[in-house]
Amino acid sequence: MQKFTFLVCLLFLTLCCTNDDSSEGYAPTPASISIPGVFLQLLPAPEIPANNPLTEEGIALGRQLFFEKKLSANNTLACAGCHKPNEGFSDQRRYSIGIDGIAGFRNSMPIVNFAWNTKNKFNWDGSANSLEQQALEPVINEIEMHNTWPNVVETLQTDANYPIAFGEAFGTTTISKERVAKALAQFIRTLVSGDSKFDKYVLGEATLTPLEAEGLAVFLDEDRGDCFHCHGSPTNPLWTDNDFHNNGLDEDFLDLGLGDITGDPAQFGLFKSPSLRNLAFTAPYMHDGRFATLDEVINHYSEGLVFSQTIDPLMKTVAQGGVQLTVEEKAALKAFMLSLSDPTLATNPAYQNPN
Repeated sequence: MQKFTFLVCLLFLTLCCTNDDSSEGYAPTPASISIPGVFLQLLPAPEIPANNPLTEEGIALGRQLFFEKKLSANNTLACAGCHKPNEGFSDQRRYSIGIDGIAGFRNSMPIVNFAWNTKNKFNWDGSANSLEQQALEPVINEIEMHNTWPNVVETLQTDANYPIAFGEAFGTTTISKERVAKALAQFIRTLVSGDSKFDKYVLGEATLTPLEAEGLAVFLDEDRGDCFHCHGSPTNPLWTDNDFHNNGLDEDFLDLGLGDITGDPAQFGLFKSPSLRNLAFTAPYMHDGRFATLDEVINHYSEGLVFSQTIDPLMKTVAQGGVQLTVEEKAALKAFMLSLSDPTLATNPAYQNPN
């Protein structure tokens, strides 16, 4: 795989070195991101916030924190508990279970390739405007980690290792929730998925089977699959538009999605389009995990669309229930979408628990 070393400048040096406990001679190491060749061909370089540039020390700290159960109130749940590397950094349970044994109400969203989310809207409902903001929420969510940030900061501050790690990453041994979030965001931005069979096909390193090739044709055909408007095409290796749509799941909404955040009735029932990458590992599907299999997802778009007042105009076949695929077209479409799965996520040593 072709690689690209993306070096980032250390713009936050002066910001981090004004504290009394600053590490003398603070000089973190600019980070290198391994970017797949298909991304190099088709995508711009990822946009890294100027106030949180990537460093080796920051990424290492973020990785440690991602697997750190001390972020939860009873030391039993880490970020990785709901975003598992071997499950496409999602959760194969319909709803993840928090520390009190209470299930959430949405399926765990995969968190790969977020460095290219230039629209800066995160979560199914767009409730976070940056990765740094998104990283703050699970800790204090009463269903998830059910902790408080003061308690997390105190716990990490009294740990023998974390003050040193924060000093190496940020030039100060004083831990704060903002620095925890920055470290987590740095690590998450390095989670890159771009080594699927289809990626190799784009690079001329693999050949699609006749069934996969037909599935791609169905995917791109407005009179058949008509999937590309929300999920992209071979020229968009993210396989999502990173936008929000009502895809015809319900007539009435128990979960208002984006509309719950904006208060706009025209956005009730709109949810973010997830990437189609790694569908082999990320079942169940949809914001609420209602579909256990990819076959159920395809059946929904084929003959299960439900009209509502905010349904996306792209769901133009809703009057007939969907695009009405044949059995053969469904099989082909499934084969193609599975070719977007990247098995290296589960084995990449840079993404595993460092402990």
